[in-house]
Parts: sequence; C-alpha cells; structure tokens
Amino acid sequence: MRVVIQRVSSASVTIGGAVKSSIGAGLMILVGIGHEDGQEDIEWLVRKIAGLRIFNDDAGVMNRSVVDVGGEILVVSQFTLMASTKKGNRPSYIAAAGHELAVPLYERFCAALSSAVGRLVLTGEFGADMKVALVNDGPVTICIDTKNKE
Repeated sequence: MRVVIQRVSSASVTIGGAVKSSIGAGLMILVGIGHEDGQEDIEWLVRKIAGLRIFNDDAGVMNRSVVDVGGEILVVSQFTLMASTKKGNRPSYIAAAGHELAVPLYERFCAALSSAVGRLVLTGEFGADMKVALVNDGPVTICIDTKNKE
C-alpha cells in the first residue's frame, strides 16, 4: 500500500457536483492498493498513521499526532499512486490491485483507521471521478509505502 498524507486546514471530495465529504483540520490521505497488499499492510500502516507526529505542540514543534489534536481524516482511493514510470512516458498501473481485491482492502483500511483514531474517517467513493480540494497546512506532506518498512 502506498499513501500520501497531507496535514490540512481543510479538505473535501466532490462527486458529480455534490460534496460527498469534507473535513476541517486534520489529515487528507490518498491511498493506493497493490495486488500484493493484505491485512498486514493495513495494520502496519494504520499504526504508523495514527501515531505520526506531524502536528505542532505548544512550542511549535511537530510532536503531536492526529489523535492528540483531535483532527479529522479524509481518505481517498487513488490507484495512480501505484504507477510505474520506469519505461517511457506513459505510466503503467499493472501493480495496482483490481476492484475485487482493492475495494475490500480499502474499506478495511478505513474501518481500521477509524477504530485506531477513535473517530469516523470520511471517504471519497472508490472508483468514482472525484474532485479533491484541500488546503495543505505547512505544507506538510508524507509518503509511505508498506513495501519499504525498513
């Protein structure tokens, strides 16, 4: 699994001209799921995200997690995170999981993250044409790939 985590002041997902989800301060997470991903990836990634200290403490040091600050979370599926650009100029998405694997893993990831942070994680809609808007706070952007844990 690959994620791009952005600390945001606000974020939203619009589908077909209607806002599906919106959050205030917290995390906007784009998630890509590969065909080799599984429950172990979800568990490791959820622990990492819930404990990620990228929010400022009283001294202005990034030392607090999304749980510590009571931040909201918006998760959006994005298969293009699994792109390979090794050959030519057209990305290959062969590493991206198909719907039959990706949808259940995406749903389990969102449920596990909700449980870990103690609040509902809002989502986009898997496979939909979404318009994502956000105000990156900092900017702070972190990329994590569960295949590069060390």
